[in-house]
Amino acid sequence: MNSQIMSIAIMGAAATTYVILERLFPYNRGQKLLREGFWDDFALYTGLQSYILGIIITNVILWTDSRVHLSRLSIVAGWPLLCQVIFFLVTHDLYIYLFHRLQHHSPLLWRIHEAHHSVKDVDWVAGGRSHSLEILINQTIEFAPIYLLGAAPVVLVIKATIDAIWGMWIHSNIGVKTGALQYVINGPEMHRWHHAIENDENVRNFGTKLAIWDWIFGTAFLPRDRKAADYGLTNPDYPKGYLAQHLYAFTRRPAGSSAQPKAA
Repeated sequence: MNSQIMSIAIMGAAATTYVILERLFPYNRGQKLLREGFWDDFALYTGLQSYILGIIITNVILWTDSRVHLSRLSIVAGWPLLCQVIFFLVTHDLYIYLFHRLQHHSPLLWRIHEAHHSVKDVDWVAGGRSHSLEILINQTIEFAPIYLLGAAPVVLVIKATIDAIWGMWIHSNIGVKTGALQYVINGPEMHRWHHAIENDENVRNFGTKLAIWDWIFGTAFLPRDRKAADYGLTNPDYPKGYLAQHLYAFTRRPAGSSAQPKAA
């Protein structure tokens, strides 16, 4: 079977599994499957936007390589496939942690991250709601090294598949406790606190796949005696809909407004 077809099948199976688990073991009871903004997130953000940006990012990387010819050096080509996958997973995850943390402290970068925090009912598809400029930056930085360093072509497919599965997992409304594993690998019990608007807890837990970065750098937050309950933005002016949310990133804001989701 073609690796890309297999990737789509695996992602579809994962999504179906998460939907079922959300219904059987919800973290927050009462969340609807077809909640507000579901079709924007599923069809426009996750579907159409991902497809178009994939084409753009691929061409940007190919154009870059046509000028620097770095891929010809095949720097990592001799590594075992597993080592290639682990290397790019870990290094990119550290980058995402650092960039994600910066987005929450930079008023400028917060503008292209704000859409991601506007979901009021965080679920398996909520992770797909990200401004196109944010995706363009992150995925170019993610996939360019894989191609330019001469990794096996299948590494791109494996990495993209893991990204999708993990993104759905950490945003899923599944009431799971992973115990000591949560100190290393990220999951919904920790990431849902990142999206919570209670107090200042939504500016913690920046990790994506690996929770270890938050514990190392002192940004971890995982209370054992309560659950996150309210999500989204406290900004009453934040619009609904794919196009309006994109354009809102470029609107003028009051002087001194915070970069943090709670006060944005």
